[in-house]
Amino acid sequence: MLKTMLMVGVGGFVGAITRVLLVNAINKILPHSISFGTLFVNIIASFLMGLLFSYIQNRGFCASMKSFINAGFLGALSTFSTFSYENLLLLQNNLYIYFILNIFLHVFCCLSAVWFGFLIFK
Repeated sequence: MLKTMLMVGVGGFVGAITRVLLVNAINKILPHSISFGTLFVNIIASFLMGLLFSYIQNRGFCASMKSFINAGFLGALSTFSTFSYENLLLLQNNLYIYFILNIFLHVFCCLSAVWFGFLIFK
């Protein structure tokens, strides 16, 4: 159990640092009312999740590595709480079109990404 907790912690550290770097870089390149950085990291995390679980179904992974990637790295890379907060800010600023667009893009793109990732090892 200790090994699993350490693997999740290390994965979370790496995922959180990766998220901050990617979100800041993308938002600097594409400044907008919608945080394209958050959208991008959530799409990447969804794709990798689909890829991982498709791979595991077909080839297997040790439990500690699965915890490192899934609960650690991908859990810290993706961010539903930031997505929720950014949508609240859009609503508070009466940016209703961006609010709807942001939700649609996240749901559609992330579901498509996890599905595409899953198909790769199917």
